[in-house]
Amino acid sequence: MQRRDCLKLLAGAALLPGLSTLTPSASAQTATSTSPDLHLTPEEPVSYTLTPADDAFLDEMERRACLYFIEQAGPATGQVLDRATNHSNGQLDPRPMASIAATGFGLTALCIADHRGYHPRAQLLEQVRRTLRFHAQTLPNVHGFYYHFNDVHTGARFRDVELSSIDTSLLLCGVLTTRAHFHNDAEIHHLATLIYNRIDWPWMLNGPVNGSATFSMGWKPESGFLSARWKAYCELMMIYLLAIGSPTHPIPAACWYAWSRPVIHYDGFTYISGNDPIFTEQYSQAWFDFRHQRDRYANYFTNSITATRAHQAFCLSLGKPYSRGYWGISASDSAHGYTAWGGPNVQGQGFGGIDGSVVPNATAGSLPFLPKACLRVQQSLKANFGDKAWGRYGFCDAFHPQANWYDPDVLGIDLGISLLMAENLRSGFVWETFSRNPEVSAAMRRAGFHPTQ
Repeated sequence: MQRRDCLKLLAGAALLPGLSTLTPSASAQTATSTSPDLHLTPEEPVSYTLTPADDAFLDEMERRACLYFIEQAGPATGQVLDRATNHSNGQLDPRPMASIAATGFGLTALCIADHRGYHPRAQLLEQVRRTLRFHAQTLPNVHGFYYHFNDVHTGARFRDVELSSIDTSLLLCGVLTTRAHFHNDAEIHHLATLIYNRIDWPWMLNGPVNGSATFSMGWKPESGFLSARWKAYCELMMIYLLAIGSPTHPIPAACWYAWSRPVIHYDGFTYISGNDPIFTEQYSQAWFDFRHQRDRYANYFTNSITATRAHQAFCLSLGKPYSRGYWGISASDSAHGYTAWGGPNVQGQGFGGIDGSVVPNATAGSLPFLPKACLRVQQSLKANFGDKAWGRYGFCDAFHPQANWYDPDVLGIDLGISLLMAENLRSGFVWETFSRNPEVSAAMRRAGFHPTQ
């Protein structure tokens, strides 16, 4: 099941069969609004200075994650596998499904590895060039968009997956990061620019609603555009900003205002969000730096601080086993298959049958938002569960100690968001590098962003 398919399914169902349910507190409530005059009142974040122990932990986490994006990439294509065993001996996992989104995270990981000196620059440059060559010259695309999953060795479309607007955008964020970081490399600059400039963004707007101002989630050659659209706040911000900033095939800046911004009220917190997994607060902000600017609706970085606080409160309201050192759920593997745990809840209904599992990337991906609280969880998980949960590439994707279940796998996109946000907390490197692309500042200006006071 695809990530977005899973989200759509769970959004319409309170529980998954066979999972026990933990009941949230009765104080949870939700409401929706799209008022441009929304006044968000988050608790101000407490400034936190990383200790040497914090930095050492994050460095080890990042080093292991970078290793995944080197070892689990196709030797001829540079495509990154969707998943691999965390008990690897360093060989490419035999499961051949590559993820276009994981490849985007992977390209950014190669920049981080160079920035941190984890691997020789010549090796990293060769992998970046190989990856960009394949995506620019060989990997099938339609109007510049790529299929969600492909064969890691050949690039052939995996089964009947969709041409994906969000996953192509995740790839592009990595592509543009390499162009900015390795800015003196003429081949990287040329290939990255080619990949970005050929995306026909207006084509993806013209889905089931001709001339729509919101993007379709994808397209299939057998049936055309998907009916699902990017029309409400989630990880979609990157798609619209990349499209608005395009120098060749831009969409109107007014499309930034075409998607809704529902408002959640939970346990004293008020913020823009859906009832989606917490990764929806993280993905766009791994690259786009919203910290000191806002549009007519919100400062989205501050908004995500509030969303993360609400997520923490929601998890703690579920009771044991959740605690200050053990919380955080998101879209991930589970003992019962891939799921998409969300929350805070909707009118008391559990989302995805939360069963006591923990998903390490939920807090790792929120490190810049709540550093102290999220670091506490990350370090507690490693200290308390050790090698059961921690392997060659860092934390396994999810685990449920009470059920004695520890995922044998890691997922590329989940390692990726953990890695990028850890580096952003430590240095702001990804934000600073990505922002050097002139299309990024142009897009944010056209979308109406301006500095906060």
